[in-house]
Amino acid sequence: QVHLVESGGGLVQPGGSLRLSCAASGNIFSINFMSWYRQGPGKQRELVATLTRGGTTDYADSVKGRFTISRDSAKNTVYLQMNSLKPEDTAVYYCNLEILERGRPYREDYWGQGTQVTVSS
Repeated sequence: QVHLVESGGGLVQPGGSLRLSCAASGNIFSINFMSWYRQGPGKQRELVATLTRGGTTDYADSVKGRFTISRDSAKNTVYLQMNSLKPEDTAVYYCNLEILERGRPYREDYWGQGTQVTVSS
C-alpha cells in the first residue's frame, strides 16, 4: 500500500511564494511520473506541472516561469515551488504520482489529499 501526504499550502499575498510537498511512503519500488494539478473555485481540475522519471518537466502556460516541479528521490518527495503568485493561482493543489509497488507488475496512480493555496491581499 502507498500513502501520499501533501503539505505547504496556505495564505500568501500576491507576489509571494510557497513550496508544496508531496511525500510518498509505503511499498514503493519506483515513482515514474509526477504531476501537480489544481482546482480553483468553480473550475475544473487542471494540470499544472509534470516531471518524468528522467527529469523532463512541463508546465501549463499560466505558470511557466513562475512554478518549478522537482523531486527528492531519496525521500520519495515531489515539490512544487511557486513564485510570483497571483490571485488566480488560488486553488486546491493535488499531487499525482504514478508508482510501481514492489511485487506488482503494473503501475498505479495515487493522489494526495489536496492542499489549499490562497493568494490574497
